Amino acid sequence: MESPENELLYLKENPKAIFFTDFDGTITLKDCNDYLVDNFGFGMEMRRKLEMEVMKGHMAFRDAFHAMLQSVQMPLADCLRIVQDNIQLDPHFLDFYYWAKGCNIPIVVLSSGMTPFITMLLESVLGSNPENIFVVANDVEPHSFGDKTTGSGWRIKYRDDSAFGHDKSLEIKPYFGLPSGSCPLLFYAGDGVSDLSAASQTHVLFAKEGLGEFSW
Repeated sequence: MESPENELLYLKENPKAIFFTDFDGTITLKDCNDYLVDNFGFGMEMRRKLEMEVMKGHMAFRDAFHAMLQSVQMPLADCLRIVQDNIQLDPHFLDFYYWAKGCNIPIVVLSSGMTPFITMLLESVLGSNPENIFVVANDVEPHSFGDKTTGSGWRIKYRDDSAFGHDKSLEIKPYFGLPSGSCPLLFYAGDGVSDLSAASQTHVLFAKEGLGEFSW
C-alpha cells in the first residue's frame, strides 16, 4: 500500500489510464462509517437527517460527518474490530485489482473515510503492503470522550480545510489538467455527495446510488 507524496506519482510507470475511486459503499458493500454510526452512535434516523441538511446546503459535509463520528464514543481499536467483522469488500474487487495491476492501471482510493479503516480492510484481502494501490484519505487523532473512554478516545483528522474535509478533486486536477497527448484516461467511481468534486475532474464516471441522482 502506498501513500502519495510526489506530484504526478501515478505517472511513474507511464500508465494509459488511472482509476480513481471512492471506498465506502463503492469498494465495500456497506459504508463502514454509516455502520458504526447506525449501530453504535446516534442511529440511522439522525444520520439521515444530517445528510439531508448537507444535501440542502444548510450544513457543510465536514461538520455533519464530524458530528456523526463523534456520536460513536468507543475506543478506536473496538471500532476497527467491529468494521473488520462486519464490512466486506465487493466480491469482484479482488479480480478487478489483479486485472488493473496486470494492465498497469494504478488504483487510487480517494476517501472521506479514515486511513486506518481502509488499509485494514484492503490488507485483509490483498496482504500487507499491496502494490499498485494508493490511499488518500482522512486520518484519526486522539481526542477525549470524557471519563467514559479516558485515554482511548479519537476523532477524525481532516485532510484539508475544504467544506468536504477532503476535497477529492485536488488529487485528480494535476492529471486532468495535463495536455491531451500526455494525459492518461482518468476514471472515477463513487456513490455519494463527497464524490461530487472528484466526478467533475474525470473523463469516465461510474456513479452508483446517491451520486447517480445528480445530472452531469
